[in-house]
Amino acid sequence: MMVQKRKIDLGTQYSEMKEGDTIGLLYIPRLDREIPIISGTDEDELAKGVGHYSSTALPGQKDQILLSGHRDTVFRQFGELENGDEIQVKMESETFVYEIYDTEIVDADDRSIIQPTAPDEVLTLSTCYPFSYIGNAPDRYIVYAK
Repeated sequence: MMVQKRKIDLGTQYSEMKEGDTIGLLYIPRLDREIPIISGTDEDELAKGVGHYSSTALPGQKDQILLSGHRDTVFRQFGELENGDEIQVKMESETFVYEIYDTEIVDADDRSIIQPTAPDEVLTLSTCYPFSYIGNAPDRYIVYAK
């Protein structure tokens, strides 16, 4: 369940973001890990933190939010997450709290996970899978939270 601490003008806050900007922090309590959220998903952005797919929503916009990160850096121990675990997205003016409700493994080329969820806000996290694979992994591990 998503909890909003207070209302803000999301249109103004998000309109000024550019590729490569740090736009927030992803905090995963179970792993006690806080990771910068970077606008964009190119290698430069993923080297700095978890990347936000710019074609998806941002917290508070009532649609799918897609964040991706490398399994051997920012999402190390990602496989330890379970349904019911909390994930926080800390933006400049507000913290959004989500709860994991599902996971799945998909082919690396499967883009079907990128889809509108409005009016429901769904935080989708993705990383390469298997976690211990050396090189370009054939699959993606997907976590869904709301």
